[in-house]
Amino acid sequence: MVDVRYDLAFKLYPYARVAAQDMPMQRLPVVVVGGGPIGMATALDLGRKGTPVLVLDDHEGVGQGSRAICFSKRTLEIADRLGAGQAMLDKGVIWNVGKVFHGPDRVFEFNLQPEAGHKMPAFINLQQPYFEKFLVDEIRVAQAQGAPIEIRGQNAVTGIAQQGECVVLDVGTPEGLYQIAADWVVACDGARSPLRTMLGLSFDGRVFEDNFLIADVKMTAAFPTERWFWFEPPFKGSGQSALLHKQPDDIWRIDFQLGWDIDRQAELDPVRIRERVDAMLGEGAEYALEWTSIYTFQCRRMKEFRHGRVIFAGDSAHQVSPFGARGANSGIQDADNLAWKLDFIVKGLAPESLLDSYSAERAHGADENILNSTRATDFLTPKSDMSKIFRNAVLDLARQHEFARPMVNSGRLSVPCVYDHMPLNGPDALAGPDITRVGAPCIDAPLDQGYLLDRLPGQFTVLALNCAAPEIDVVEGVPLTHLALTTAQHDPTGALAQRYLGAQPQALYLIRPDQHVAARWPEADGDALAAAVKTAIGKGA
Repeated sequence: MVDVRYDLAFKLYPYARVAAQDMPMQRLPVVVVGGGPIGMATALDLGRKGTPVLVLDDHEGVGQGSRAICFSKRTLEIADRLGAGQAMLDKGVIWNVGKVFHGPDRVFEFNLQPEAGHKMPAFINLQQPYFEKFLVDEIRVAQAQGAPIEIRGQNAVTGIAQQGECVVLDVGTPEGLYQIAADWVVACDGARSPLRTMLGLSFDGRVFEDNFLIADVKMTAAFPTERWFWFEPPFKGSGQSALLHKQPDDIWRIDFQLGWDIDRQAELDPVRIRERVDAMLGEGAEYALEWTSIYTFQCRRMKEFRHGRVIFAGDSAHQVSPFGARGANSGIQDADNLAWKLDFIVKGLAPESLLDSYSAERAHGADENILNSTRATDFLTPKSDMSKIFRNAVLDLARQHEFARPMVNSGRLSVPCVYDHMPLNGPDALAGPDITRVGAPCIDAPLDQGYLLDRLPGQFTVLALNCAAPEIDVVEGVPLTHLALTTAQHDPTGALAQRYLGAQPQALYLIRPDQHVAARWPEADGDALAAAVKTAIGKGA
């Protein structure tokens, strides 16, 4: 039997017996364990590239509860490349403005995307069940188009053994056990990762002594579509901080800080929750409690994300506090980084050591997120009287003085990681804009028709701006897509030049399949371009 731990919001892949349960052990190129957003994004990306992939999930669909709700611009761009971005945008609540309060008084507000010229907004609020469903919907589209993706619901991995050049998985189903073998296993099985436990791997870091109550309430309210955060909120029972966000379907997310020494069962009593919500919304407010939960802050990660032929991604590899929306967004970047590398290895285009760069790059991203989450948590919950005095002084200064506002930390909101000084980086020979330096994700820009990121497919791309590129279509078996643009013809707003040229008249960019800049030059010959491609696929000198 398979342990059913939670109710489903959407039943998307009901259990069905498959031929593999009655055959000798099946062997597959890639098996993804865990059907959450990271697992499904990884499978969709691999399948669209033509690499066969199987997803094993111990449930038959998406669990109830909003959980992750804030999805960043970079996550939406990745989802858009995979085909699911528009559905998310259509359903989600777009927001760019946040307001910070101290007690009853507004301290300041901020705009996350003050400049125009981006296809995707800075953030949308969208309940995690919808996010996962839209990925699965797109997997069904891809399957109909021939993508080799399979999902097996109520298939729980109960044992794992690495045996030479494959991994053997014991899989439990409602009809008993069977085994499958995989060249590669991607563990996307969450913060309590059973695979990590089975392999005896550590998950080190810090657990913060505090608890936060989530209350999703359904109501019709006149609050604007913004992120409102209170330090020392004026509402009775709100603790040291509170947060208010709007979600689709007239659902509002409210977070209350409860402190460390609490009776969790008592705090989840609907009567007590309603007392807190009533204090915030006012007596007589009409609403329904949709979902509630209590969580603690944890900032932890594995030392390495690759262990032989098992690769960890998302919460199974790293965990951060939810303030700042860094958990799911960081995990989607894991999937974006990993899928093209696994695809190249399965197809024989890159050495297996390329996966070490996944661990290096995404561990770098995890450290950045953990640092920001730790700092946010320390600012939210001062650990001494002096720390609290400092925090409140910063808040007082921020009311009138702009210089103090960057020091206010209610959760540094997720931004994409830049892979500075990483092994796959080629030369940065262009004295161009810092935001598109080598290692950075490409920044979108409006073109005469559409947007730049829409023109960057999931493979290596040579972007030539106001210049000619070397006529090379393949390097080491890796196909290159060429995109030639001129600012005179294709840059109606000037954003392309601003973001990719700066003061330079021309530029040549080599862009990875995950849309990160691999190398850039004012101009380059074929040898330089080929060398940069080799470096980017782990074949550099």
